[in-house]
Amino acid sequence: MTDLHFATIWEHITDRQPEAPAIVCGNITRSWAEFDQRAACIAGYFNNTSSGVGGRIGLYMHNCLEYLEAHYAVLKARGVPINVNFRYLEDELVYLLDNADCETLVYHASFAPRIQAIRERLPGVRHYVRVDDGSGHSLVGDTEFESLVECYAPMPRIHRPADDLYMIYTGGTTGMPKGVMYEIGALTRSLNDGGWGMLAGRLPGPESPAAIAEAAQLRTSAGRQTVSLAAGPLMHGTGILAGSMLPHLTGAAVVVIDTPGLDVQRMLKDIQSHRATLLVLAGDVFARPLLTVLDEAQAEATPYDLSSVEVVLSAGVMWSKEVKQGLLRHGDMRLVDSVGSSEGSMVSSVTTRESQPETARFNPSPTVRVFNDADKEVTPGSGEIGRIATSANLPIGYYKDPERTARTFRTINGVRYSFPGDHARVEADGSITLLGRGSGCINTGGEKVYPEEVEEVIKQSPLVGDCLVVGMPDALYGHRVVAVVSCSSDGHALDVETLQSRIITSTRQRIAGYKVPKALFLQPEIRRLPNGKPDYAWARQVAGGDTAELD
Repeated sequence: MTDLHFATIWEHITDRQPEAPAIVCGNITRSWAEFDQRAACIAGYFNNTSSGVGGRIGLYMHNCLEYLEAHYAVLKARGVPINVNFRYLEDELVYLLDNADCETLVYHASFAPRIQAIRERLPGVRHYVRVDDGSGHSLVGDTEFESLVECYAPMPRIHRPADDLYMIYTGGTTGMPKGVMYEIGALTRSLNDGGWGMLAGRLPGPESPAAIAEAAQLRTSAGRQTVSLAAGPLMHGTGILAGSMLPHLTGAAVVVIDTPGLDVQRMLKDIQSHRATLLVLAGDVFARPLLTVLDEAQAEATPYDLSSVEVVLSAGVMWSKEVKQGLLRHGDMRLVDSVGSSEGSMVSSVTTRESQPETARFNPSPTVRVFNDADKEVTPGSGEIGRIATSANLPIGYYKDPERTARTFRTINGVRYSFPGDHARVEADGSITLLGRGSGCINTGGEKVYPEEVEEVIKQSPLVGDCLVVGMPDALYGHRVVAVVSCSSDGHALDVETLQSRIITSTRQRIAGYKVPKALFLQPEIRRLPNGKPDYAWARQVAGGDTAELD
């Protein structure tokens, strides 16, 4: 296979379908030719600064067209885009930008006051590019984004080797943000195969930039261009990799939502107005509110039209069976549940009206294994719990962290694997049940309880809207299992005593008694982190308040 690189492929696609839509936000649509031209001008600026080949350029923005244009420009210039979490505060920003060796920062103007407060602590950042957002803020000496498009000549097209670096910063479940490094050729190949397989039923994907562009143009000219709506933040891996980069490899149009936070109404209106065929979201944290609005609209006889949606893709966050079933009431879609992390893809499942697998039950790819503590493969059906590992699409390692790299990426029997930290059980039929991160495992009386397993059982109750499970100190058992619960509309209609009785009865019917929560904490809603992952620190804080005892 020839060297593959996102920017090179997108340039070939531009030449084959220049007038086709490439990126969309609200009432603004940029064709592939416009997308490519604007990115080339910005890349020209990067080439005229100290950035360029290998240069780290931070992207500190909410979702917007400029995010995708700047990201493409960095790749054109053979730089390394650095995703910056827009929810980070001052110390977190200083750590990330310093750790990443960031030289240039492209930022939304509204973040200027926060940047100004730490500017003296960022000696490595020498260039600031401001994207106006109506706030009126700016930094002394910065450059306005649109001026780059107007004033710089487009960067000439160049050869880009497959061993260029791509990096995703992830906060993970513990510790400070860390940069996960990929060879861009391997990442391109993985997403190319995944995109063409999922969206066009073609595995493997076309094997050269020219062949990819030809196949993309054929799809577009036949009226089958994918329209991807990236519902989550582009600064997270799910948003940029699955919502944008993967569909763009098939010549898709990518729709972004520029309102901060989760705007379900906007999401549904954009699906309708742009006839989105692919919706990319993050598990229940997006899908539950989406289902609530869909149900309410249907009850009011003003249903949303989801007939264009062919695939809903979730990556990296638990997506429960009951929510999937609810979405299928509103459209005949394929619900693709892909579980992995920035450290490597692992397992997936597909839910349709005809096939509905259980929550957290997945079919592993041939490159996935489950190893016990002795690095022996877990026997299917044995009930033994091990750590899931994958040998596919592996990163190089963590930037500036050889010790963590050595712990996460290990070689067993001559094969290099990634161990992201998830524990799992291999069922008799070879399927895998994910149990959650070992760091969250609760040891109660010598028994191990995995929070995600208990959460999904509790959420099967129609009285429960959402749930987190944590362990709290206990003098007798070491830790006791407790649940923080938000009620569904049915649950709100009950008094606390009846509610707790029904939840505990439902839970005891499905899991062993030692896994059943010993206390219930009621909250109006369950808090999750910006990337949709559970906020277990918050849940433990809640556990210091009033409880409804279950035993």
